[in-house]
Amino acid sequence: MSARVMILPALAALLAVGCNSEDQLRRVEQEVGDLKLEVFKLRQQVEDGNKRTEVEQKAAQESRAQDRRFQADLQESLRQVQDTTRALNNRMNSVPRSGSRPAADTASAQPAAAAAEDERAFNAAVLDYNRGNYPLATEGLELFLKTYPQSPKRPDALFFLGLCHYNQRAFDKAQQAFDRIIRDHAASPQFLPAKLKRAQCLLKQGLKPAAVKAFRELVDGFSGSAEARTAQQELSDLGL
Repeated sequence: MSARVMILPALAALLAVGCNSEDQLRRVEQEVGDLKLEVFKLRQQVEDGNKRTEVEQKAAQESRAQDRRFQADLQESLRQVQDTTRALNNRMNSVPRSGSRPAADTASAQPAAAAAEDERAFNAAVLDYNRGNYPLATEGLELFLKTYPQSPKRPDALFFLGLCHYNQRAFDKAQQAFDRIIRDHAASPQFLPAKLKRAQCLLKQGLKPAAVKAFRELVDGFSGSAEARTAQQELSDLGL
């Protein structure tokens, strides 16, 4: 019921008895003043309710945007793990199961052993990452990069190193790892994922203009890719 509807009946009742004296007039004025105070309180309650509703709606929108970004990060990490698992399965299937080793294989036994060592070191670090032990995975990946600088797994190791730092909220260190992939391994399958994660690192560090530019580079230069779609979602979350 509106304040006006509340006031009119009260005024009508008061005026019906007449105002034959100053005391009656003061009582009428007092009643009107009380009614005005009630109207003011009701208006204040309505305004406070509207403000609370706006705050709750804004908080809900921010929460949904954070959920979308988290899901995008989780999906990207899962994709990287799946890619690594498929690559490992392909290598395992290509290894001979039995039989004597040909002479040509004997000549290449030492390089093959070295390759197996770097594979084991990389896989151990990735296993720590998958278990959520990011500090230990970081140590293993950094040691791998120092020990096997020419390994074909170097771009993958850099990417997982960046993810380790990212998940530990060390976004500046994560950006450095992704920058190394972009700079040194442009032909690697990790190139586009590294560009996306680098842009997200910039955003996490509060460098919004640089992050927006990096997202737009993916959307405009690599349209149709999964990374471009995620970049477009990030821009949409930013209201762009």
